[in-house]
Amino acid sequence: MEKFIRFFSYLFYPMFIPSYATLFYFLLAGKYFSNNELYLIFIQVLILTVLLPVSIFYLLRSLGMVSTKMLSDKKERRLPLAINCMLLLMLAEYSLKEFHIKELYFFFIGLLISFIGALALVLRHVKASLHMMGIAAFTMFIISLSIYYHVRMIYVVAAMVICCGYVATSRLQEKAHTGTELIIGTLLGIVPQVGLWFLWLYS
Repeated sequence: MEKFIRFFSYLFYPMFIPSYATLFYFLLAGKYFSNNELYLIFIQVLILTVLLPVSIFYLLRSLGMVSTKMLSDKKERRLPLAINCMLLLMLAEYSLKEFHIKELYFFFIGLLISFIGALALVLRHVKASLHMMGIAAFTMFIISLSIYYHVRMIYVVAAMVICCGYVATSRLQEKAHTGTELIIGTLLGIVPQVGLWFLWLYS
């Protein structure tokens, strides 16, 4: 059971959330795009949110600036978070905006705000759970798409809420976060997504 719960920490590692969200969006609305557009957008998301961050992490690790992939030390989080913010900004403003995909665009803007919030907090020596931030943002994105496309996704949302519980349990089990840090991370993921509803969902 312990290994099963720990699995969720790796499955919903913050770096994978943008790719999951993009794939989920295309499963729902992919019929509105050509195959070339689908591949091009997903490859850009994959490069800027997974491949580049992984490369930068190993560079920082080789320089002795980070020690573990979980970035448990508050000081070690500053530079990776700042780099992540820049990459998300590039993705939203120079890639997704070009394709006029407002659903994905505002999801990534919300995620960018979440990461900026996490960076601001860590500069004040407050650590937020990036795992909970990512999965909470993803869950709200699914709810947003359900409302926007008028598609019932009760079981999907319920499954995501259960996954949120498993991720939280996993982070507590590994003693990576306190309950307060999990709550802060969850709020960082939810609030920007809900706040941006008024710019696209109800516009």
